[in-house]
Amino acid sequence: MQLPKLERRPELDALRGLFLVWMTVTHLPTRYSDFVNQPIGFISSAEGFVFISALLVGRLYMRDLQLNPANVRTRLWKRSLKIYGYHLLMLAFAFTVIAEIAIHTHKAALLNLLDFYLAHPLVAIAGSVLLLYCPPLLDILPMYVTFLFVTPLALSAAARIGWRWVLAGSAAVWILAQFGLRDLVHNWIVYVTHLQIPLQETGAFNLFAWQAVWIVGLWLGAQSAMKTTPLFKIPGWAATMAGAVCLFFIGVRFQWLGPHLTSQALGVKLDKWQIGPLRVLNLVAFTVLVYWARKFLLKIVSIEPFLTLGKASLRVFCAHIVFVFAGLTMLYGDLNADGLDQLHGTPAILLLTATFVSLIWLASKEVQNKRAEKQRVAKEAKALEIEKQLDLAKTGT
Repeated sequence: MQLPKLERRPELDALRGLFLVWMTVTHLPTRYSDFVNQPIGFISSAEGFVFISALLVGRLYMRDLQLNPANVRTRLWKRSLKIYGYHLLMLAFAFTVIAEIAIHTHKAALLNLLDFYLAHPLVAIAGSVLLLYCPPLLDILPMYVTFLFVTPLALSAAARIGWRWVLAGSAAVWILAQFGLRDLVHNWIVYVTHLQIPLQETGAFNLFAWQAVWIVGLWLGAQSAMKTTPLFKIPGWAATMAGAVCLFFIGVRFQWLGPHLTSQALGVKLDKWQIGPLRVLNLVAFTVLVYWARKFLLKIVSIEPFLTLGKASLRVFCAHIVFVFAGLTMLYGDLNADGLDQLHGTPAILLLTATFVSLIWLASKEVQNKRAEKQRVAKEAKALEIEKQLDLAKTGT
């Protein structure tokens, strides 16, 4: 099968870096998080990060699946295992250092974060190793591990029966998620494992709903890798409609449209954690609008430090959690309008500055190490090729 040449798209790394910056500012307990918490409707950095990550995976691995399926499965499962290892390290840090600080300082934010672990440490440890217990802030990596682990199955199914059926199956699972599939599966897991972990302690994300974001990202990534032409052309009227839908949801988000059109009134239909139907509409409209304006928008985001942060996304993500924990230890009891404890003034600015200086430094070192490793491998390959040619020459003489 003749495949088009796969061009490197650094702007995708930059987008992932942008979503990491957005996520970091949202998670850090400062007053600035209010300004980046869904500022353009019911769209968060989490959806963008998961979607772009899936798009990159589909783009990189769908082509290889045509040539060597076994190798693709091995590589993806190794990647999943690596991320699982990072997750265990984050849990170990939370269950030791952060738990100790929480107990001795009596910081409410930290105690609430680890309340189930502090009350049931053995069950929490066993459940966390099995990806069943996921404390707040530590529930994104388990979702990523799960999705990455099943990705070879999704890609193989798409190669055999076509993406239409894979997307239809994903949509069916999303629909079931809206009607309590997660609760049923959770009850069955508790029955089988005898680990009495409440549903609210299994992580905020409803994986049966969020898999749709991952599958759509895989599909678009695979399509971009297998075709030389753009996925589709957005006509002007469609972009206009998408823009109108986005403006409507921005109005709902900021309560500009009356008491019956607010996030509180629409409730679960806009829910982030199970990707409610109206949230899906907002996400689709926003994606269409961004794709229509991609040539202009990508030039804006394809700059530093987004490029570097995106290339070292795993370590940057883990490091940002550490700084969030540090911020939670600095809280001093001042509540905002929503009753949340936040830093402001000089402490907030210092935390943001220290966080991003450290993240950019860490990402730069990671990128340098990767580049050095690639150069080392290339030199070794070249040396082996020269040695092989010399051996052939000696044999010929």
